[in-house]
Amino acid sequence: MDAETETTLDAIGPRLRALRQERGLSLSTVADRAGLSVSTLSRLETGRRKPSLDLLIPLARTFRVSLDRLVAAPATGDPRTDLRPHRHASGGVVVPLTGYPGRVQVFKHILGPRAPRLVSHEGHAWLYVLAGTLRLLLSDREHLLRPGETAEFDPRTPHWFGPADDGTVEILHLFGPHGDKAVPRVTH
Repeated sequence: MDAETETTLDAIGPRLRALRQERGLSLSTVADRAGLSVSTLSRLETGRRKPSLDLLIPLARTFRVSLDRLVAAPATGDPRTDLRPHRHASGGVVVPLTGYPGRVQVFKHILGPRAPRLVSHEGHAWLYVLAGTLRLLLSDREHLLRPGETAEFDPRTPHWFGPADDGTVEILHLFGPHGDKAVPRVTH
């Protein structure tokens, strides 16, 4: 086995332990949910047992993560296949879908309930609702958007967006530098 593969395999055990501890789960709880013995899981975490697909697949299912998250496959450089969700300072989860600095950026946002706080900044914004109902405030105007509906606005206008109720809303958010706008090529 080459050194790079050996290094990748050696990192899986500590990653499994960290994931389990992050979630506050015991060895026995995870082992039981994954259909493994406690000793097998313990040996995986300590590196005394090499991981195999028949062990990793039920663990990925138990943790509800992709195998890539457990194995830490090498990044492809394409953000669509190497998604890195993170918590946004203003709330919710943001998944960058593009990685082109200085150009239009695309994000998937999953937003939970939060208090409205109007902000403004340079650029141009588009929103597309995937699931839930989006509440969009533009200055003193309120708009409710449902799945399949879109909004386009100049973010220099004081604005805020989030779920219209106590649930979550999922949106695609396109943001471009000032002056960049979508160019419709096909209209019906």
